[in-house]
Amino acid sequence: MRERGSGSLFREKYRDKKTGKLKACRTWTMKLWVGGRFLKRSARTASRAVANKKLEQWKASLRQGVYVPDADQTRFDDLASLLLDEYRANGRKSLDRVEDAVDHLRDFFAGCRVQTLSTERVLGYVRYRQEQTAANVTVNRELAALKRMFRLGEKAGKVVRRPYIDMLQEHNARTGFFERGEFDAVLAHLPDDLRAVFEVAYDTGWRVKSEILTRQWSHVDFRSGWLRLEPGETKNGEGRQFPLTPDLRAVLERQRDRTIAAEKTTGTMIPWMFHRSGKSIKSFRRAWVTACRKAGIPERIPHDFRRTAVRNLERAGVPRSTAMKMVGHRTESIYRRYAIVDETMLKEGAVKLQALHDTQQGPASNVVSLMDVTRSRRLGSSTGRVTGSGRGRIGRGARGKSRKPEDKFMVGRDGIEPPTPGFSVLCSTN
Repeated sequence: MRERGSGSLFREKYRDKKTGKLKACRTWTMKLWVGGRFLKRSARTASRAVANKKLEQWKASLRQGVYVPDADQTRFDDLASLLLDEYRANGRKSLDRVEDAVDHLRDFFAGCRVQTLSTERVLGYVRYRQEQTAANVTVNRELAALKRMFRLGEKAGKVVRRPYIDMLQEHNARTGFFERGEFDAVLAHLPDDLRAVFEVAYDTGWRVKSEILTRQWSHVDFRSGWLRLEPGETKNGEGRQFPLTPDLRAVLERQRDRTIAAEKTTGTMIPWMFHRSGKSIKSFRRAWVTACRKAGIPERIPHDFRRTAVRNLERAGVPRSTAMKMVGHRTESIYRRYAIVDETMLKEGAVKLQALHDTQQGPASNVVSLMDVTRSRRLGSSTGRVTGSGRGRIGRGARGKSRKPEDKFMVGRDGIEPPTPGFSVLCSTN
């Protein structure tokens, strides 16, 4: 007699459409009662022995609590939709990057069942992307999106297990920054509506697209002298403010006069601090690339202003905690990635090191080594006084008299006088 709850195997029956006869399927079907509910799933085999093994595995997963109903029906597209919905629901600013990563993943995994996405299959995707000359950092962002899909699917009860996904090594640390002359050269070739944008970026190190172009006139206080980013507007979600230096104030005042003139011309209010004909600036890539090419530095990107600002703060001697607040770095490890040492700073360090060496090379010391004295002169065995051919015995009364400034005292090599009581050696400078 079959034990209760042990499950059963059977062949599904169907009626042939041509003959009308009742027939049995070749493959076996497994049946179990789970939580008072009848469940069945195909064993996908015509062998009863293999089907029985699969039934035992199914029961074992139920006992271990790792069984997820219909997990074998979950496909990659289900997890991709789950990830995109989560990003849209939370209003994440990196939604466009995730959408691009999902598009690349979909080209390779579209229609695949999640249970078939093994570690080996993921490595195949990595090789596929490398053959397309994708950089390691790009592939890692796509693998991170895939990892997030599996975590969300696990929480939603659509995934039984997550495959191990190893990330690639990244060598993407950039070292670009602007010297003042290079910045002025690029600035000269930028259109009028973009010059103030990058002048602010040079001074503050703020992100151009998300933190500077989004500023409105309500975010600047000329009287108190602050330019503000409200909480939730930055990448780390924290608010930030930058003091208006004389250069920064002059840039913003010129931009305010330009905006007032545009408002009089159009007859409309312009809330944006930086604008094109009264409308907020959305794209500047073509103008930027053209200006850099004409300036002779085509490899520069706007994010280099962030490194430039950090380097300038370091050169100015601003405390690191203050600089991190001004630029917007939450951790010191990230800040150190941007505090890049350039050739000029290395040369300045070499000059300071040479200055230290120059101060250390002073006049010779008046301290004479004990070893040097004993090699040149013979010590008397009874008095402990130095004797030599050209020197007489020093009397008892001469000990308390002041010695000439040119006389030298014998001390140990470490600068400590010998500890023997009454031991004193007087040697001549001649």
